[in-house]
Amino acid sequence: MKFHKKIATPLALFMLLITTVSLAQNNMVHDPVVIKQKDTYYLYCTGKGISVLSSKDLKNWQPEPPIFKEKPHWVDVVVPNFDNHIWAPDISFHNNTYYLYYSVSAFAKNTSAIGVATNTTLNPKDPAYKWIDHGIVIQSQPNRDMWNAIDPNLVFDDSNTHWLTFGSFWEGLKMVKLNPDLKSIANPQEWHTIAKRKRSFDLPDTDPGDAALEAPFIFKKKGYYYLFLSWDLCCRGDKSTYKVVVGRSKNPTGPYVDKTGKSLAEGGGSLVVEGDENYFGVGHNSVYTFDNKDYIFYHGYEKKSNGTPKLIIKEILWDTEDWPSLK
Repeated sequence: MKFHKKIATPLALFMLLITTVSLAQNNMVHDPVVIKQKDTYYLYCTGKGISVLSSKDLKNWQPEPPIFKEKPHWVDVVVPNFDNHIWAPDISFHNNTYYLYYSVSAFAKNTSAIGVATNTTLNPKDPAYKWIDHGIVIQSQPNRDMWNAIDPNLVFDDSNTHWLTFGSFWEGLKMVKLNPDLKSIANPQEWHTIAKRKRSFDLPDTDPGDAALEAPFIFKKKGYYYLFLSWDLCCRGDKSTYKVVVGRSKNPTGPYVDKTGKSLAEGGGSLVVEGDENYFGVGHNSVYTFDNKDYIFYHGYEKKSNGTPKLIIKEILWDTEDWPSLK
């Protein structure tokens, strides 16, 4: 959950006070990612200590304990007096280990860091269940970096090279190569800008700016890497303008282009879904294949509940040119 601009205090407090139980009962979810272990789906999302839900059918969700009962020991060094409200996790399974990346940040600043924790199981009832935090993977600082270390997504290419893509606003979405341990940046460092929108030139470096994009998620299918990302503004209730766009590339580092051939690094992006009669805005998606079907998970600011963020799950269809649309 990200507040890049000023937000009305009642909405901010409302979002921060959502309990895990109310999340499950009302499908209140922000920034969802999902993974399946055996017959159970686990959903991780923004919340106190990272909120967790589980389901057997992708319809009925039950609350699980948060990942961090107490905030990781290192986060106050990055964000002083951090309240353990952790943003935008990302979950992956590799070499018999689950990797959970997550974001800590100060509102509307790139005072941010991405951390990672690991576990060998996702089932809280398993005796082996224990999340081990490994600290900072990457950090951004005001007046040093023109990017923001939030919204991580782990990507593996065909040569088993590991990439972390992330970012919001400023000078766009970034990608950096990781070491094989998936816990640190590889040396020599290799960086790429994979998506960018035009930013006003007269803004100070500390301002997120008006080039509103964030939440990259890369999904591989039929030889393409599809980069899904969110445009415009989240976290504003009935003023939210979030939407999801997509581009694709034959290479994980890009260049990614939309249906017209325009590069996403030059403002390109083909619309996947936007607000409608039910939602003010929708976004921050993740995409997976479960049981031979492709699904997109995202949240929408629901109109009938005054902009409360609700979980949305849709099946993805692919046209004759292998571009995605929602069923």
